[in-house]
Amino acid sequence: MVTSPREARLAVLIDADNASAQHLELLLVEIAKFGTATVRRAYGDWTSTRLKKWKPQLLAHSLQPVQQFGYTTGKNSTDSALIIDAMDLLHGGTVDGFCLVSSDSDFTRLAARIREEGLMAYGFGKKTTPEPFVVACTKFVYVENLIEPPAAAPSSPAAPPKVPPMPNKLLAEAVATAAGDDGWAHLGAVGSNLSRLKSDFDSRTWGFAKLTDLFKAHSGYVVESRTGVDGKPPNSFVRRVST
Repeated sequence: MVTSPREARLAVLIDADNASAQHLELLLVEIAKFGTATVRRAYGDWTSTRLKKWKPQLLAHSLQPVQQFGYTTGKNSTDSALIIDAMDLLHGGTVDGFCLVSSDSDFTRLAARIREEGLMAYGFGKKTTPEPFVVACTKFVYVENLIEPPAAAPSSPAAPPKVPPMPNKLLAEAVATAAGDDGWAHLGAVGSNLSRLKSDFDSRTWGFAKLTDLFKAHSGYVVESRTGVDGKPPNSFVRRVST
């Protein structure tokens, strides 16, 4: 009897003082791609009116609120509570990975510590998140990439969104590492290489829903779909075009 592999058990720890409640549903959908959120906690001072938008979301998405009073002005006690709970879970052995929802660099060492234990550290935050926290995570997802761009008004075309330059060197390295002697590389292996080389790599940053779409639109690469063997789904392969 063939058994399905167990989904990764994830602890979702949200810094509610530093994250927006309006993105919660999109975040949980994204997190579901990596595993099952067996622990869901949101940290903050729930007596504060600043977090009132979070309160309806707690029950709707089965989030456990963790109360942390701000005893000292200028000190973020929420960070400390989240880090302590994360370490307890880390040593408890009940989860396979962590989803740290914050744009705060204070969680940089926590993400690195999680990785040192061989667990996955997924980060979720804004594009303004400090680089040290981003690179400390196994994978970092920008919340802006989860939001559908607003439709432009017919009478007033919207300005095109600002898109960063295509990371051509990164793409070339990822393809070259995964390529066989014939130059073709399995797209799945390329995607894995990209994540290892740059934790915040996401094709959505350049306006492509999938990595396949990015390579198909890139003039420097060709993509080929090959029929799977023994009823398996087709596989996509990519090769760099000689220049």
